[in-house]
Amino acid sequence: MAFQVLCGQQVEVNDFFRWPLLRVMEECQQRFAACNREEEVLVGMLRVAVPDYPLAAFREALANALVHRDYTRLGAVHVQWHDDRLEITNPGGFPEGVRLDNLLVTAPRTRNPLLADAFKRAGIVERTARGIDTIFYEQLRNGRPAPSYERSNETGVVVVLPGGQGNFDFVRLLAEESRAGRDLRLDELPLLNALWQDHRLTTDEAARFTQKPESDARAVLNRLVEAGLVEPRGERKGRTWHLSAATYRRLGQPAAYVRQRGFEPIQQQQMVLQ
Repeated sequence: MAFQVLCGQQVEVNDFFRWPLLRVMEECQQRFAACNREEEVLVGMLRVAVPDYPLAAFREALANALVHRDYTRLGAVHVQWHDDRLEITNPGGFPEGVRLDNLLVTAPRTRNPLLADAFKRAGIVERTARGIDTIFYEQLRNGRPAPSYERSNETGVVVVLPGGQGNFDFVRLLAEESRAGRDLRLDELPLLNALWQDHRLTTDEAARFTQKPESDARAVLNRLVEAGLVEPRGERKGRTWHLSAATYRRLGQPAAYVRQRGFEPIQQQQMVLQ
């Protein structure tokens, strides 16, 4: 097991451990806590802590690397703390049946069932074996981009947790929804995050983000419409989706709604009213 802290091309920490796995988990979590900073977002009278990296996401990603690695291959699990991201790599590709395009929806699979059971019994990982859900959910809930597994291949799995400046307006929006009794679900968060970044989605693109069929993605988008967070535009195959006027106001960009909605003459009166 390797724990490395890198500043540009300089290696500030480069420690290797040959310990029992539970001790490795404990050591890495302590080092993570020492490096991880937090900022606060004010939501009404409530202060919401926004860390550089969510502890739950890091814990699940590291546990996955230790539990699901291929122990027949040489090499160590690496944790690399960069200026703008956290990378965790392990030898061996995904377990059989797991691919980049079904990470969020495939049934839980493990390469080392006894290790997975031990980690569950120790309370380190989710008993439901849906740790990847936790990694995605915590990253998005804390105003960070979704984790990336794009560099993974048949010889190793690489998960990148993007860091940098958090999207505090997005965190505030989610906290307000939660205070109103509506906690957004895992399949809703990627779509809201994508709409915030890309401004517009087709149903087909939404299906790729949620890794679900188009009919399911459309149902998720309709839930967001009913919640007043998203609006549709167009009909049938040409329909696109964008954030609602109210959502853009809450995110501090009311003018962005007008740019997305456009200035079609038949809609001008309604736009003025909105």
